[in-house]
Amino acid sequence: MISWIQKTFQQHFRIVFGVLLAVVIVSFIFTIGAAPGIGRGDRKILSRPFFGLNLSSQADQQRIFGDANLSALLKTGYSSFEGAELQEIALQRQAALTFADRLNVPQPTQDEITNYVKGLRAFAGQNGLFDPKRYSDFRDSLKTNSKLKEGDVSRVLAEDIRVDKAKAILGGPGYALPSDVKTQLTLADSSWTIAIATLDSASFNPTITPTDAAITKYFEDNAFRYEIPPKVAVSYANFPATDYMGEVTLTEQDLRSFYDSNPARFPKPDAKIGLKPDAKPPTPNVPALPTNPDADFSIVRPQVEAALRLERAARLAAKAASDFTVALYEKRLKPKSSEFTSFLAGRKIALKDAPAFSRESPPPEFAQSTEIAEQAFSLNNDHYFSDAIATPNGSLVLFWKESIPSRQPSLTEVREKVTADYIAKEKEKRFADLGKTARGQLEAKLKSGTAFDKAVAEVATANNVKIEAKTYPSFTLRQRPQDIEMNALNTLDSLKKGELSEMVTSQGKGEIVYAVDKKVPDLSEGNPQYVSTRDRISLGMSFQNSQEYLREIVERELAKTTPATP
Repeated sequence: MISWIQKTFQQHFRIVFGVLLAVVIVSFIFTIGAAPGIGRGDRKILSRPFFGLNLSSQADQQRIFGDANLSALLKTGYSSFEGAELQEIALQRQAALTFADRLNVPQPTQDEITNYVKGLRAFAGQNGLFDPKRYSDFRDSLKTNSKLKEGDVSRVLAEDIRVDKAKAILGGPGYALPSDVKTQLTLADSSWTIAIATLDSASFNPTITPTDAAITKYFEDNAFRYEIPPKVAVSYANFPATDYMGEVTLTEQDLRSFYDSNPARFPKPDAKIGLKPDAKPPTPNVPALPTNPDADFSIVRPQVEAALRLERAARLAAKAASDFTVALYEKRLKPKSSEFTSFLAGRKIALKDAPAFSRESPPPEFAQSTEIAEQAFSLNNDHYFSDAIATPNGSLVLFWKESIPSRQPSLTEVREKVTADYIAKEKEKRFADLGKTARGQLEAKLKSGTAFDKAVAEVATANNVKIEAKTYPSFTLRQRPQDIEMNALNTLDSLKKGELSEMVTSQGKGEIVYAVDKKVPDLSEGNPQYVSTRDRISLGMSFQNSQEYLREIVERELAKTTPATP
């Protein structure tokens, strides 16, 4: 059907679809049973027709959700769609396809597909434009992809073009009020000259001496912040890889095979190392000589041997830890019993104790591993030892000692932290008050004719705080300076020439924006930007209309087969 895309899609994309195939197709199973319960023989699955598909069919579920996920991934470059979000995308897409059929929307031409592919974000480079290399990688990946066929990609692309056309018809031409166009145009194309006074909160150090009553009240109002989370205490049997290094036997073939499979792990030493002080490094533009794998291997052979020996020793450690847990399970030993102690002694295993820790803060002994923490919290008196857990240095097995529930501490236990939090909060509040004071002082000085830089310096001295002044030459929001914080730019929405914004805070500083000058753009319909802005707003309204319409018809279609609530 689509010869161009079929020819070109026989080859490409390793990056995007490596991610796509890791996405689990969200289940959307609609079932109804004659009676409650699981596994009942009298339970049956009813058909749930939905615009030509059966939502009770696993094959149709995979089709509708798989196609929607592929479509969304190609359009956005992201694979994070799941749950309710993917469900909405999938159902609306199927509804739009049905309407495309009813509206006799034609199949796309080869030129339409070519232009469509070039506009997909999945194939965009760093500059936002079509990147042939990314597209080429995608085509290459289809050669060896057993789950994604070129026919599926071709079909989804053709369907997406028809879906977009159907949405354009359903959404209508859209509309844009002249006032909306002028508002957007004024915001985007007004020429601003601004100055910013930046207050440094680190230089603001008011004396704050909280009373006992203030600390107590703050603690009571924020008790949830100081709840001590649940903890677990464990001991562990360590199986370090170094204990098994002597059991590893390596041949030259093993080493060479390992090197050939991992050449990037063993780069040759820098060619500049060892040069005499007066020697010059090779000219960078001279073509590189052909590499000699045998010579390269001989140079890094010691590193290859060390890495492979450690890797295989880690495998032996993991096997020993796993065999240890199997033996524990088979013997059904009770923790802390004499049989358990004898079993450990017979294997020359001495358990080490780790300090009690929370799920979020594993101790250094476990390299702050969240996997080890999760295993530890799954243990209890009935299931008192873990599976073998791989670590950077070998493997280990955890043994449960105690589960400590969460608790609310007394003020005495956490008074130091509460006091610090109270002071930080009070400083934040006073810094906000300082912003109001500084703004008022700046406003008065500017009205009296004082230059902005001088006014800022005087306000800084008066309040014993560091304030920096910076003026930005004329710019528009379409082409704004990169070093202006978005918080400061957002204040321009409500500023007029000669006005000061309220202080906005971010990352330990406060900013007060002064609108030195503002020049409004041409707001007549003769301005080309007026026309493009109006078209953009209209297109957005059309899209919104189509989304609302599709959402409504999806709900109506689902309601036809929704089981009645008892």
